[in-house]
Amino acid sequence: MPTLHWIGKEKVVKHHHEVPFKTLRREYTFTAPEGTPPNSTGNRIIHGDNLEALKALLPEFEGRVKCIYIDPPYNTGNEGWVYNDNVNEPRILKWLGQVVGKEGEDLSRHDKWLCMMYPRLKLLHRMLTYDGLMLISIDDYEYHFLRTIMDEICGAQRWIGTLIWKRRQATDSRNKNGVSADHEYVLVYGKGDSSRFVGQAKDLTKYTNPDNDPRGPWMSDNLTGLAGPQERPNLHYDVVNPDNGKKYPPHPTRGWIYGKDRMEALIQDGRLLWPKSDSGRPRLKRFIFDSKSETTGFSTLLNAAANIEGTKILNEMLGEKVFAFPKPPGFVDQLIQQVSNKDSIILDSFAGSGTTAHAVLKLNAEDGGNRRFILVEMLDYAETITAERVRRVIGGYGEGEKTVAGLGAYSAASRPPIPIQVGHP
Repeated sequence: MPTLHWIGKEKVVKHHHEVPFKTLRREYTFTAPEGTPPNSTGNRIIHGDNLEALKALLPEFEGRVKCIYIDPPYNTGNEGWVYNDNVNEPRILKWLGQVVGKEGEDLSRHDKWLCMMYPRLKLLHRMLTYDGLMLISIDDYEYHFLRTIMDEICGAQRWIGTLIWKRRQATDSRNKNGVSADHEYVLVYGKGDSSRFVGQAKDLTKYTNPDNDPRGPWMSDNLTGLAGPQERPNLHYDVVNPDNGKKYPPHPTRGWIYGKDRMEALIQDGRLLWPKSDSGRPRLKRFIFDSKSETTGFSTLLNAAANIEGTKILNEMLGEKVFAFPKPPGFVDQLIQQVSNKDSIILDSFAGSGTTAHAVLKLNAEDGGNRRFILVEMLDYAETITAERVRRVIGGYGEGEKTVAGLGAYSAASRPPIPIQVGHP
């Protein structure tokens, strides 16, 4: 398997073993209003280096986290944001100097990013359940490097797919090369053979039973195939209506979807719909019981709100421009629904503005789930933005017509409360 080499790699590939275990220090606990009995499971927001925090969490949570979603720095070079989108944060640079040594003076932007990410990804991988999944938001600056090191850490066979999200609502007129970068990726890896998405619910409304067939609801489906006569000659033959002897030749370049024996069995079973017009084609009577599952594949093209929606929501909660380009909660909860269940642990070690916690709390309120979140944020806004956002989601926010009920306001007594524990490693 191809591997990636960069300056400092040999110093960081096993560094996660050298990180000392630290004890998490609880600062305070915040619970939903109208106090209900405390939830012993707990959600956590950790303010500190995520490498140290992950190592501190390992004894309790190794192999127990069903979903990891992270939105790490994209390493674009933009450093004027609240969210420092580069790896020149002083504590990271100090860590690079201590771990990599003098070689660190020659590190490129990409070398620094890879040195920072590799040991953290190693610890995150250990957190996953046997069927857990790791989802990582990224853009074109580091996607190809991330894909290569994730193949190395998880195994190339554990790549589930790459999702594409249209993050811009309008094209970027400020681009320098005439190309507007409107999309980002979510790179998805599983821990084991059973790691998978739930899938998209099938649309069963198209199944009806206008002829009262005792076999139940059905739909009309196409019988035309995709293979030419040179590729699949066995799919190119005439289909004959036994009632009137009319012959229907195959599509000249695509043939039928079934071989002759299978097609004859369908005819005998009354599964073909014969056309009423001379120009029509036979079609398949596909019954609802033919479906092997109630879901179909989840599209790699994400149907989620653009970044501007995440900004709008956060501005309404905390004020204008407190955080640049936060992900919309609907974007994250769509991912969480696909890869977890109602009592899963969700971990985000690059917590940023706290969108992951917002999405988890929102989902729990909607379906009565008891998902738990663990957030880790290194920068100082962990308290003023990350934790504050979670408090406001729980307690409600906005004024007048824009008031949004908090989770405490519409959590029934039968629902678990929503405490968070805020601390440091």
